[in-house]
Amino acid sequence: MIVAGLGCRRGCTAAELRELLEQTLAQLALPLSALDGLASSALKRDEAGLLQLAAELKLPLDFFSAEQLAAHESQLSEGSEFVRELTGAASVAEASALASASERSGRVAALICPKQRSAAATLAIARA
Repeated sequence: MIVAGLGCRRGCTAAELRELLEQTLAQLALPLSALDGLASSALKRDEAGLLQLAAELKLPLDFFSAEQLAAHESQLSEGSEFVRELTGAASVAEASALASASERSGRVAALICPKQRSAAATLAIARA
């Protein structure tokens, strides 16, 4: 079970998200087809770029509450107080990847790629 967790600023395009995703997967020598899903914060439920990316890739997109994301804080490579102020959790990309991989598999997940950044997006990849 491999899941990409995504965070982004409002209005971030699907193209920017996809470019960050493809670059990160290439660094890991993983094909796009290795992904089982995408995940983000519940605050991003209406984010057009995320929704469009999931539709283009034909992947499920899970959303998690701040409380669900906070449950994974001990596994983060880095946390951000700024992100916590905005979202209620110290991480979006890493925590949502961990939460989704764990929930979908029923097993403990671990990061295989810590947070990566583009101008308007963050991404992390977890495996369970």
